[in-house]
Amino acid sequence: MGFDETWDVIVVGFGHAGGISAINAADQGARTLVVEKSPVPGGLSICSYGAVRSARDREGAYDYLTATCAGRTPAAVLRTLADGMCELEAYVRELARVNGAVIETSIEQNAKAEAATDPYRRRISANYPLPGTESFYHTSVIDVPGFDARAEYPWANGAPNGPKLFKVVHDNVARRGIEVRLATPAQRLVTDPATREVLGIEVGAPGATRRLRARRGVVLACGGFEANGAMKQQFFEGQPVLNAAARCNEGDGIRMAQALGAGLWHMWHVHGAYGFRHTDPSYPYGIRAKRFPDWFPGESDRPRLPMAWILLDRFGRRFMSEYQPYSQDTCIRPLMQLDPVTQSFPRNPAFLVCDEAGRRLYPLGKPTSNDPGIRYEWSEDNLREVDNGILTRAATLEELFERLGLDADAVRAGVASIARWNTLCAAGRDEDFGRPPGSMRPIIEPPFIGAPVHATLSNTQGGPVHDEHSRILDVWGEPIPRLYAAGEMGSAFGHLYFSGANIAECFVTGRVAGSAVAREAAGAWA
Repeated sequence: MGFDETWDVIVVGFGHAGGISAINAADQGARTLVVEKSPVPGGLSICSYGAVRSARDREGAYDYLTATCAGRTPAAVLRTLADGMCELEAYVRELARVNGAVIETSIEQNAKAEAATDPYRRRISANYPLPGTESFYHTSVIDVPGFDARAEYPWANGAPNGPKLFKVVHDNVARRGIEVRLATPAQRLVTDPATREVLGIEVGAPGATRRLRARRGVVLACGGFEANGAMKQQFFEGQPVLNAAARCNEGDGIRMAQALGAGLWHMWHVHGAYGFRHTDPSYPYGIRAKRFPDWFPGESDRPRLPMAWILLDRFGRRFMSEYQPYSQDTCIRPLMQLDPVTQSFPRNPAFLVCDEAGRRLYPLGKPTSNDPGIRYEWSEDNLREVDNGILTRAATLEELFERLGLDADAVRAGVASIARWNTLCAAGRDEDFGRPPGSMRPIIEPPFIGAPVHATLSNTQGGPVHDEHSRILDVWGEPIPRLYAAGEMGSAFGHLYFSGANIAECFVTGRVAGSAVAREAAGAWA
């Protein structure tokens, strides 16, 4: 077979899923290697909010997962996920001993916050009123003594707690002496041609391709296809779909598994919202609009943070609640709607509109990235974005809409839509789309601000089908020997996502896959 090196277990990808897989394989005594395509560690994980979705009731968690996956994921897979989420707080606390990280749950956080005065307060539940929703909470790393994220991970631009959680994972990988090779993309799986048994991988080392033997097996933990334009074009109806981060996530693991006959699931399902496109063509990412606190359906009176903008379609019409219960997840969906009359996607881009008072409230955008040399900081007052053309500013609404490229009919409709919105704000109720009253504010003070915003995904959920043991299954439902999946490369979520659940999935499936692959009997090939 001509291998250049031999390991027990090879893990592809070094975000949370890859790190946890490697930790658990090493803890089973397997000599483990991690290969990562990017020149820096962390993947998409390091950009996250770092809140690990945990559960305190196995049956309730299973009931909720069953409802939120709407029959698209087998019961055994959801049972493993529910059981694993019930162990995550204890597991994160165990991992945190490596560097003395301080752990806090949303239960503890809520004990410190007054619900009436804290608009950022987390509800102790999942995102939606489905059976079992009260079973869930978050576990977060709020501090790592002596850790300076900007100094240690200067390329990571995301939420404050994301690097802290990854630091805990990273230090556990280092403590076990697990070798990590960055800038080492996995290219193909190497298999026994007679049995389809996975024997190892080919990697594109600088200047050469090397074949690495995996005596016990391979874990694919290399994320989704956020950065693969061709795959997005095939699997998503609305176009274009911008990528908020993870330039190296090009579906490599998905294609490698497909080459061995892997089945696919959930390819349409993404976690995303709407975002700005930078005017610098060299900037590779969409920039998501400001992140707002989640709210629970039936409790729309609780949000108190005003949202500065509304969205209009290409015809100048408002078409959705801009502030949905979990806006960073589901707001992408209305933008993907096809208009069969015009044979276009008139909401993609949509047009974000606010006034001068809204412009002064807070940064309208939140860039994320994990790349050396690519870091954009959105200005506090949004004026840098006016200067560089991301945002357009005009003295009147008519001028703004014309500068945004709307035709004469759409300009008139847009002015009428703003007038309608201001009337709704005066009444204190969004009768059209049900936006939370506390988020409503009128658009009246010139100059006015606008920008096109596109469907923007944070991560894809689709990929190879796996079973409750994280074994990748072929199109007939049979395991592909010695091949495992962890994390978002074939997520269990196939209908409706909830906050922190992909991070939890990285930990749960990483634990399952890493332990299972390390227990495989060593293969016969030398």
